[in-house]
Amino acid sequence: MRIPTFPRQSTADTTDTERTPVTPRRDDDATTTTTLPPVRSETERARTVSEPVAVPSPAPRARASFLATLGLILAVVGALLVLSGPLMEYGIGVAALALIVSLGGILGTRKRHVAGKTDALIGVVLSIGAIVLGVLALTGQVWWLGTDTHTATELRTWLDTQFENRI
Repeated sequence: MRIPTFPRQSTADTTDTERTPVTPRRDDDATTTTTLPPVRSETERARTVSEPVAVPSPAPRARASFLATLGLILAVVGALLVLSGPLMEYGIGVAALALIVSLGGILGTRKRHVAGKTDALIGVVLSIGAIVLGVLALTGQVWWLGTDTHTATELRTWLDTQFENRI
């Protein structure tokens, strides 16, 4: 079946332009003609009925990659551990594990029926970001994050001082 096409029409009406009416498309191709199946004899029909018909096996159901999902979960946990402060070393380790698992998830989603490539890519990016931020914080390049800082306690103290007179 072909989709009908229409000529481009301008929105400005001028008297010197002619408009041509839309004519239906004529398809004389072999795709639009129908052919009847050939007439078969009784013996041919009986022969085809008695022969077993090979049924194609259905395609495998789509499924999500376990490694891609696990890599994303580990990357989020690693990023949160890095941002916690005192658990930064563990966060770098978990983020490195998440990077390896997410790369395995990307390799696992190469098959046609396996989904989760986006999960694995987000896991790779998040784990690389957590590793870089953790290494920068351990070397002292990030002033607001370190192993001796308790970011949750400092945030609570800062919020208390900001809203002390307002509530």
